[in-house]
Amino acid sequence: MVFPGEGAEPIGPDGLTVGRTGALVGVSVKTLHHWDTIGLVRPGGRTWAGYRVYSGEDIARIHRVLVYRELGFPLAEIGRILDDPDTDARDHLRRQRSQLVERISRLQKMLGAVDRMMEASETGMRLTPEEQVEIFGDDWQPAWVEEAEERWGDSAQWKQYAERAGTMTPEDWRRVAARTDALNADLAAAQRTGLAPGSGAVNALAERHRALLSTYFDCTHSMHACMGRMFVDDPRYAEYYEAVAPGFTVWLRDVIFANAAAHGVDPESAVWE
Repeated sequence: MVFPGEGAEPIGPDGLTVGRTGALVGVSVKTLHHWDTIGLVRPGGRTWAGYRVYSGEDIARIHRVLVYRELGFPLAEIGRILDDPDTDARDHLRRQRSQLVERISRLQKMLGAVDRMMEASETGMRLTPEEQVEIFGDDWQPAWVEEAEERWGDSAQWKQYAERAGTMTPEDWRRVAARTDALNADLAAAQRTGLAPGSGAVNALAERHRALLSTYFDCTHSMHACMGRMFVDDPRYAEYYEAVAPGFTVWLRDVIFANAAAHGVDPESAVWE
């Protein structure tokens, strides 16, 4: 008799000893002894000298056990499944194949998620340069992402950004861009109508601005104040916000500062924490 499978060794008329069986199927002798003790797989034959040996059918049962164990079934349940009188060996194979296909599908999804996380940790944005310009506008510079990584790549906030950005689709980015445009429009309208920083309505807009930043990383009020300073001090941020409305950059900083102060943060001495 020959055990089915490539590289199988012949099984003699008496069968295989526990040691040879363990080596053949890749489990320890201790495991086989345990399965024997609990009645999961018992060697069904004996040599002329009285040693218990595994037949081809016994080894086939071991392989069925291994598949069910790989699928996460407890040994007691595996025993009940294998000993079900209404289920034959072919039914077991069909059941195992179906469950393996389901597990492979789950693992492929997990692998895809891991790949996206790896890509996120390396690039932070899963958009081509062309998609970035199409979504964020002609003024967008794809090199800004690389510059940001060089500047903040070692920070916990960049790691958060990379993880979150790595799971976002182009449609997700379009929604974020639309939210950004809508918020800037509402802020500009508040500036035009003369609403003062620190008023209830303007503080609510500041919270929307902070929540938008929190799409990328958890933005505290202290961090928000630091961002407000940077908007004024960094010429590129200032240029971006001045395009919204004249004087908008300084007004937005004052809005952020007033909201931070309302939450117990001194905006002038705020630190990145």
